[in-house]
Amino acid sequence: MRKLLSILLLLSAVSPAIAQVTGVDGAPIDTSRIYGERKDSLDAAVFQSRQSGNYLSKGKDIRTEVISAAGLCKLACCSLAESFENSASVTVGYSDAVTGARQIRLLGLSGSYTQMLDETRPVMRGILAPFGLSYVPGSWMESIQIAKGATSVVNGLESITGAINVEHRKPTDEKPLFINGSVMNDTKMDLNVISSVQLSDSWSTVVLGHVSGNTMAMDENGDGFVDDPKQLQFNISNRWLYQSPSGTAVRFGVKAVKDSRMGGQMMSSSPDAWMSDIHNTLVGGYLKVGKPVGEEGSVALVADYTEQKTESSFGRTTYDAAQRSAYVNLLYQNEIAEVHKFTVGISGIADLYDENLSKFVVLFDTPDDFFPNTNAYAFSGATTVANGGAYGEYTFHPDERFSIIAGLRGDWYRGEGFKPVPRLTLRYSPSESFTLRANAGRGLRASVPVSDNIGILSTNKVINGHLDEHVLEDAWIGGGNVTWYFGGSSSDYLSLDFFHTEFMEQQNVFHHPGVITVGNLSDIDGGRSFTDNIQADLALEPFTRFTVNTTFRYTLAKMSVDGLGLIERPMTSRYKGVLNVQYATNLNKWIFDATASLNGPCSVYPFMRELTDAEGRLLYPDGKTPAYPLLYLQVTKRMKGLDIYAGCENLNAFRQRNVIIADPSSMHFDASQIWGPIMGAKFYAGFRFTIWKTEK
Repeated sequence: MRKLLSILLLLSAVSPAIAQVTGVDGAPIDTSRIYGERKDSLDAAVFQSRQSGNYLSKGKDIRTEVISAAGLCKLACCSLAESFENSASVTVGYSDAVTGARQIRLLGLSGSYTQMLDETRPVMRGILAPFGLSYVPGSWMESIQIAKGATSVVNGLESITGAINVEHRKPTDEKPLFINGSVMNDTKMDLNVISSVQLSDSWSTVVLGHVSGNTMAMDENGDGFVDDPKQLQFNISNRWLYQSPSGTAVRFGVKAVKDSRMGGQMMSSSPDAWMSDIHNTLVGGYLKVGKPVGEEGSVALVADYTEQKTESSFGRTTYDAAQRSAYVNLLYQNEIAEVHKFTVGISGIADLYDENLSKFVVLFDTPDDFFPNTNAYAFSGATTVANGGAYGEYTFHPDERFSIIAGLRGDWYRGEGFKPVPRLTLRYSPSESFTLRANAGRGLRASVPVSDNIGILSTNKVINGHLDEHVLEDAWIGGGNVTWYFGGSSSDYLSLDFFHTEFMEQQNVFHHPGVITVGNLSDIDGGRSFTDNIQADLALEPFTRFTVNTTFRYTLAKMSVDGLGLIERPMTSRYKGVLNVQYATNLNKWIFDATASLNGPCSVYPFMRELTDAEGRLLYPDGKTPAYPLLYLQVTKRMKGLDIYAGCENLNAFRQRNVIIADPSSMHFDASQIWGPIMGAKFYAGFRFTIWKTEK
């Protein structure tokens, strides 16, 4: 820990940073003026408490769902991974039954196809991806924006299904001190301390600290494996803002994380018990600089550097990896008569991976002669994955009714050559109550097979294929959205959208009995991989301080598999429905929240159709998981400077049965086939304490 803090202090002395460059909707943001005026944060908090926690932004060119500060307070929300329960757009689940790693799905595809942004900087990439969602504490966030489809080329090419942008608490917040603490009945505790300080008219800073963990290992389902790993996480960040009278804005910051988690058969006294032991460390810094040029122009520089290291074991499998990532983006933007806007720039990103994998596999079950029939799949070495190029984006915005954004990038990929990427966004509002949106484009990303499929380490299966090949995945996506606003209100609306994603190249991992195949879509003659996604959202405020938000999503996802043809993509939920209601008393002294969701069935892998429970009954007789409901409740009492809240997650206590397949000594052992909650009802209580800045 001393070494970690030393690195943090060193980085804080030398790291630089920025003004924001572009929103996830693709519209350029004036980097020279965005920090010129900021509303008092108390006023902002009052405003947000009157709006829905989840809402569709009326002014965005791309269909963008916003989870506001009020929405982040509706649930326990200990981290970014737990912030999407009120959204049907994003589904969050566990990668496996032992590590606690979380993964998201957007438009029916893994979160690896969703570009994660920290105030428009690409983050949570590579080996950080399986655990990165838990490294953004809920109290650190100001809002979350979920944009579907091909977003701005300014931010890169990795937004295949969309982009999720996280806005952090700002140095200019009028909160010298904010403390948030919570505890759950499974002994998980969470503490956040945040302080924003205005040092002068030009300088301000915010310090964010976080510690969380649980002290007990629990096995509610009695399968011999702990339901949630024992965990301890330390997380600290320091962000700075400098604003010069000339309009130049500079943001810079540093962050450090240390995370340890231990799971598996911790209840067992056997020395051969199957255990998972994971240690992650992360340090990073960023720089953003925005400077006005002329009357309407501005130039900006964005830079980011991160080092991530993981040391882990899964039974007898070991995976040690390190990643160094560097990102830089230099751009210029201007506008002509407020009608024509353009952005041009160059950017690049490089990832250096150093991976060492020794995966324990069992060639066949031999109970009497086990050890001679074991083997390992292994690889070791360093790999560099990099791309860079130039881009241009033009926005035509003649009036409030119509806009068009056309973007084009040309990037050179190491080992792949030059790749052009066009993207187009249209928005038309013939009236205040009606808006049409459409966008289409290409997306590219280099796969990171182990971290993209971290659950395969929690199996004894043989690997057929290559986990050390970073395949350049290639997809086209297109879709649209129509929104009706009722009574001229931006908070009462009905919205419908459809998106189609078609892969030209994709790396797929498929589970068979005792074997996992890793293959490329291009190796299958006539192979296809696509998803269709339909969603409807309805938001209403029937009477004052009572809001209703309901949404329903349907997904059809298919992929080609050798020997099976075109099949439904396994472990992908067909549909999800969410209903959230909130009532607040006068002056918001009491706030009552209830969320109910219905999670649809998903197809299982063919080998899972033969699985049985303890009584010999088939677990998935029709080849699908069951649909299941989830219920969340929370009540908040608000006082001057203090909120006290209590609630329950998964109040109906639904749990997936038989999350562990076979014994750890078997070739069929598999703890990665997770489609539902592992733990039952989780009760929690917490507080939010705020000291507001007083006028001198």
